[in-house]
Amino acid sequence: VMSAIETCRTAALGGHVEACSDCGHQRIAYNSCRNRHCPRCQGAAAHAWLEAQQANLLPVGYFHVVFTLPAEIADIAFHNKALVYDLLFKAASQTMLTIAADPKHLGVRIGITAVLHTWGSAMSHHPHIHMIVPGGGLTPAGQWISSRPTFLLPVRVLGALFRRLFLTRLLELHGAGRLVFFGKLAGLSDRRVFLRHLAPVRRKRWVVYAKAPFAGPEAVLAYLSRYTHRVAISNSRLIAFDQTSVTFRYKNYRCSGADRQQVMTIVADEFIRRFLLHVLPRGFHRIRHYGLLAGSARKANIACARELLNAAPPPDHATAEDPSDVHPPCPCCGGPMIVIEVFQRWRQPRGPPNTMVTNRENAP
Repeated sequence: VMSAIETCRTAALGGHVEACSDCGHQRIAYNSCRNRHCPRCQGAAAHAWLEAQQANLLPVGYFHVVFTLPAEIADIAFHNKALVYDLLFKAASQTMLTIAADPKHLGVRIGITAVLHTWGSAMSHHPHIHMIVPGGGLTPAGQWISSRPTFLLPVRVLGALFRRLFLTRLLELHGAGRLVFFGKLAGLSDRRVFLRHLAPVRRKRWVVYAKAPFAGPEAVLAYLSRYTHRVAISNSRLIAFDQTSVTFRYKNYRCSGADRQQVMTIVADEFIRRFLLHVLPRGFHRIRHYGLLAGSARKANIACARELLNAAPPPDHATAEDPSDVHPPCPCCGGPMIVIEVFQRWRQPRGPPNTMVTNRENAP
């Protein structure tokens, strides 16, 4: 991941030469790494993803729900990312679907879009799930029932069930010998030590956060654009870099008012270390859909809900272009740019170290 970010949009990944068909101006465009952790590549990916989600929006209020792991569990998750992050998804989604289906509450099958975040504002390790949930769902009889305008589900009930489901399955993983521990946590391999480690967590209240609904479908998309394709920190929070340290803005949630927005300066190595804490295992899906939005039945469920709500389907949106096929206009005259030459990535030859060759003469 680090190598991909370092070489993104440089000659190391190859590129092409573009020329304006009107004035003849030429420029070199280097290829992007397309790594999902790269902050320079995720803008186009987020835009394409959001356009694809337009057809799933319903004309109802959407709630924002957050499930967070306690610090004692977060340490275990860091050593077992694939297993524990997957368990976090499963426990949180099952909690929402179970409580929503209970006739004491809504008695419906809801739809969920869940996004995994593993960082706090200061880039510390803080795994949690963000969920966007429409305010209502379909009953087994095929009727639409809406939630109360500012209330979806009781958060204390959600927290209690989430804690029970998560800890039960975590103990099953430990019993099956699938969890690994290193460093100061190495002793947790012993069953009795592991149970003592979890004892305080069993008594602790697991907080589930639920926010009042958004203003409308457009607000949902605006919010999702900030949460779906971002890792650890956005460029807008970076203030300065002096070759030895990095300065950035962050929120201190222990403070309120104007004091919440603060500035932190850390050495470059520590900044890189914090960023790499949030690299996900290869092939791990950090955006998942559940309930009405899951699988091949999603289109049918959305169409049924829209019909019951007497809402017209949204206009068709053209498929987003591949970012690699988009050529900004000429900076001189605004004319179209066309590719006149393509050169491949550099390759390391056999021989003396630190020498590089390319299949394009005089490569920049």
